[in-house]
Amino acid sequence: MNKKKKKSTAIHGEKTWLAIVRIVLGLVFIFSSVMKGVDPVGTAYRVEDYLGVYAMDWLSAYSLLISFFLITVEFLLGIALVLKLKGKLAIVGVLLIMAFFTVVTYYDARYNLVPDCGCFGDAVKLDNWETFYKNIVLIILAVIVFIKRKTLSVKMPVWTQMVVLFVITGGFIWFMFYNYNHLPLLDFRDWKEGRDMKTENEDAAKTYLIYKNKESGDIQEYTSENLPWRDTVWREQWEFVDQRYDDSEVVKKHHLMIENLKGTDFTKVIIENPAYQFLLVSYDLDYANGAAMLTASSLFESTMNQGVGVAFLTSSDTETLNKYFQVYAMRYPFFFADDIELKAMIRSNPGLLLLKDGVVLKKWHYNDFPDTWREARLEAVD
Repeated sequence: MNKKKKKSTAIHGEKTWLAIVRIVLGLVFIFSSVMKGVDPVGTAYRVEDYLGVYAMDWLSAYSLLISFFLITVEFLLGIALVLKLKGKLAIVGVLLIMAFFTVVTYYDARYNLVPDCGCFGDAVKLDNWETFYKNIVLIILAVIVFIKRKTLSVKMPVWTQMVVLFVITGGFIWFMFYNYNHLPLLDFRDWKEGRDMKTENEDAAKTYLIYKNKESGDIQEYTSENLPWRDTVWREQWEFVDQRYDDSEVVKKHHLMIENLKGTDFTKVIIENPAYQFLLVSYDLDYANGAAMLTASSLFESTMNQGVGVAFLTSSDTETLNKYFQVYAMRYPFFFADDIELKAMIRSNPGLLLLKDGVVLKKWHYNDFPDTWREARLEAVD
């Protein structure tokens, strides 16, 4: 009897070190899926990037669906491992996924196919080699748990395990859809609420004029302040060849550039407007929510004579704009910007931001647009 009991413990028991390995592996999967689940649209953009580099653009139309599927599977496997529910099946799934993505991230690191895998969403940034090494560690942990998979059994009916997994995963799917239909509950990107987007230390930027000695070929750099332009001998010996702009000490909070139809840069004027400034953002007007565009037009009408700035930012061309001017009653200034930057600003098409003196006061998904300036002002935190 004692021998039998010891044998049973050896098969079904789980040593402390193995439990730690299993739980750590599961928690990494849960953390990764939650950080992506808080921003499923951002994950869809990265799916599009991978589909593009692997010549699978025909799947791009399903990038959001793929995003939801991958995040859900990752969360399900993590929960199953941590709680030891259908653990044997879960570790097989983890091992297969890690084997696949380890190969993908190796090629990504070697050839720099996609600069950011988005493994932890925007919460934790890893370069491609760091991502690959992270996957090596995880696959080692997965192999250890797989070898000891007999210890993953629990005294719980299979149907009960399935129900628990279904309920928890169902709640997580609701969480993802909430973030999709509104804005991410946690915003890890540059344009998050409360952040000051004004450029700092602009005076540190310098333009260097590069001159070459006509006889020796020596190169010398000068700023406009120390250029010896009054020295006639120097002017005969040196000739201008190029110039260099150095803004390495300037603190830039974003990479957005806002231009009008003529290509004039309005970025600073709009973003650092000391008054209230609305930004209506649509990276592609053809796919913008029409009802929200009309709501925005009505909202902007209510700001008249209130000293509130209004600007529409898009990467759509003028031909596309002309189709919608009358349809959406777009009687406000429009400007152009890069679509990648606009997608990074807000996960909504269209999306709405309220700024004041460069500070992001409030962001709205198109499902939550305020109807009037008074309503917007009450919602914003000044």
